[in-house]
Amino acid sequence: MSPILIISCIGLYFGGLLLIAYLTSKNSTADSYFSGNHASPWYAVAFGMIGDSLSGVTYISVPGKVGGANFSYLQLVLGYFVGYFIISKVLLPIYYKMNLISIYTYLETRFGKHTQKTGAFFFILSRILGASGRLYLAAGVIQFFVFDQIQSVHVPFWLSVSVILVLMLLYTYKGGIKTLVWTDTFQSLFLVLGVVVSIAIIIDKMDIGFGQAVSNIANSEYSKTFFWDWHKSNFFVKEFIGGVFIAVAMTGLDQNMMQKNLSCKSLGEAQKNIFWFSIVMVIVNIFFLSLGVLLYQYYAHSLIDLPINAETGKVITDKVFPNLALNHLGVFAGLIFIIGLTAATFSSADSVLTTLTTSTYVDMLEYDRNTKLSEKQKTKRRTYIHIGFAFILWLVIIVFDILNQRAIIDTILMLAGYTYGPLLGLFAIGLFTKLKLNDKLVPIICVIAPVITYVLANYVVKPMTTYEIGNELIIINAGITMLGLMFVIRKKV
Repeated sequence: MSPILIISCIGLYFGGLLLIAYLTSKNSTADSYFSGNHASPWYAVAFGMIGDSLSGVTYISVPGKVGGANFSYLQLVLGYFVGYFIISKVLLPIYYKMNLISIYTYLETRFGKHTQKTGAFFFILSRILGASGRLYLAAGVIQFFVFDQIQSVHVPFWLSVSVILVLMLLYTYKGGIKTLVWTDTFQSLFLVLGVVVSIAIIIDKMDIGFGQAVSNIANSEYSKTFFWDWHKSNFFVKEFIGGVFIAVAMTGLDQNMMQKNLSCKSLGEAQKNIFWFSIVMVIVNIFFLSLGVLLYQYYAHSLIDLPINAETGKVITDKVFPNLALNHLGVFAGLIFIIGLTAATFSSADSVLTTLTTSTYVDMLEYDRNTKLSEKQKTKRRTYIHIGFAFILWLVIIVFDILNQRAIIDTILMLAGYTYGPLLGLFAIGLFTKLKLNDKLVPIICVIAPVITYVLANYVVKPMTTYEIGNELIIINAGITMLGLMFVIRKKV
């Protein structure tokens, strides 16, 4: 497939994003940047959140991992559904009642400024690491299959990443959330189309009907969903309960996911958004997993060799989908894959620039409260912060590339998950107890807790037992955080 053709399609795609940004950022203000003037339609927010939740890594990895993990991922997704219900009924009413811009302002009201800044710090750290890692991996796929194939011109990785981030800046720096609600809706559409059309193409190539495809998926050994060995990390109870807490922490306690929810017209509309989003998320993930089954069936049907790691002899699951789409299914399928990957990557990364800016602007630097600064000065500083985070993401991605070890990326993404435990612990104590904490000591506890969790998981449980810690790690992390916070209680009210 011609790299020029791929670049042209990606260019048209970004043209659509820039057009949306131009139309939505006219007469933009601080209120439109941070809260979308509280005028975002709930259905646009709900559909756009699909792209926020499913990164480029998910787009590649979930179908590929079906070969080894079957449908076990669906156990986690079912837990998400319950977690989103908790967000809708517990967290959103509090956020709307307090009329928050940054959700970490709640921590200031409940405990104090040090706790607020601690929550914001963990969010900023986790999102920088997570967004950089996901962008690195997705940009690497685009680099390998597009830019590295252009023989006449060498396009270095740092340049292609720079172009990607500059394009993100162009359509996010001015309109903020008001723009992102609509660009994410646009991107979620192409993400879902990427999966659905890929399924349709494979069904057509295998010369089977839709009904036969459904039957093949349902009867496949790959479609096994529920696992009951409590020692294993994929044990249903661990996956389901882990999914509940992951959804609460990584959506309900995450500024990146909540800022668009807080841009709805009312609490009722925000709750409606979460309800429909949770249903659509389950459906979309079933499509992803079904695509995974069809991918492996097509490899077997067409006698195509799976991508194998020469050193380990194992299937490289992250290449199962890209290899088939770009090398074996034809030009149209390849273009659909690239556009879907682009949508998945940028819909989960572009909003990070806006929400990192918001948390830094509101929580860390408190510019929103600074009465000495004019609106023009505040806008200028907000823009500088926005551009600054784009540079930080670029820098971290380049460091990943220099190290040239994907295992390091996996480790960093895993460590980013540890940062949500303290957030979950802080909000749990704030919401469900009347305890007062020594605000100045909270940051110390929140740093120590993930370290203890890491040591416990990797140097106690793993080497000494047959038990495998899975997605319940976030619960353990939050529990240790809460236990530690018991030592810094100031007084009861």
